[in-house]
Amino acid sequence: MESLLSLSFDYLSSFDAGKIRKGLRQLEGLLAQICLSGSSKSSTPDRRRSVAISPSKEQPPKELSQLKDDPAFREFFKLQEGFEWNVAIRLISCLERLLGKGSNGQNDLLIVSTLDLLQGILLMHPPSRSLFAREIYMNLLLDLLDPTLCPAIHSSALHTLVAALLCTPRNTRTFETLDGLLTVTSLFKSRSASREVKMKSVEFFYFYLMPETPADSGLAIANMHARSGSGSKWAGEEGDTKGTEEKQALLGRHLGNVADLVEDLRESAVFGGMSR
Repeated sequence: MESLLSLSFDYLSSFDAGKIRKGLRQLEGLLAQICLSGSSKSSTPDRRRSVAISPSKEQPPKELSQLKDDPAFREFFKLQEGFEWNVAIRLISCLERLLGKGSNGQNDLLIVSTLDLLQGILLMHPPSRSLFAREIYMNLLLDLLDPTLCPAIHSSALHTLVAALLCTPRNTRTFETLDGLLTVTSLFKSRSASREVKMKSVEFFYFYLMPETPADSGLAIANMHARSGSGSKWAGEEGDTKGTEEKQALLGRHLGNVADLVEDLRESAVFGGMSR
């Protein structure tokens, strides 16, 4: 697995669009192997190698609760605990370089692909979310919500932002400190924003208004090494939590009718609903 990651990282560090695309596809294949049920007749290394080259679209996805018992996932998770093999850091660095190249069709597609992979890795390895407690990395996501960028980038950036904030109050405090709410609401109000981007923005507002819970089943998976005695140096940075009323007041500074969103959240069971 280290050799596959090393090769992918080499491609991602290139300034050549073709090599970056190849690195992204190799990472996608590796993550697909981990998340999809493979044939029990093939050896683990053989299945990893074959899927990394040509990921199958016919295999049923594994349940999140099953991943923690999968040898490939445990190996991958352990590698993510160190900076040398951490995929999120490499994808963030790749995004920084791509964003510096300006906007064009080919570059925009690479940014979207990188964001989609970053979203996936933040869900697979929750401790990597702690990177976005740092202002420099959170600012990168907010820069990708610039109204001058293409709608596809906006949509992917909003999805990745949700993954970065999920069950991580400390990141949400960083987001608020950097006027992230102003950034998202400005995009929502922009005349150039597409209908899809506006819908994704509203979905983000619903997500943001949910009361914060710093620990859930996802973080339980993140702590599996701690249960086995190896620990996780990424864990334990939960931060102060806020409830819906506090968040409603903050969002209300930039957006009208927030009370209606809260009421919808309570009545429509969005994201599982809220208790009154």
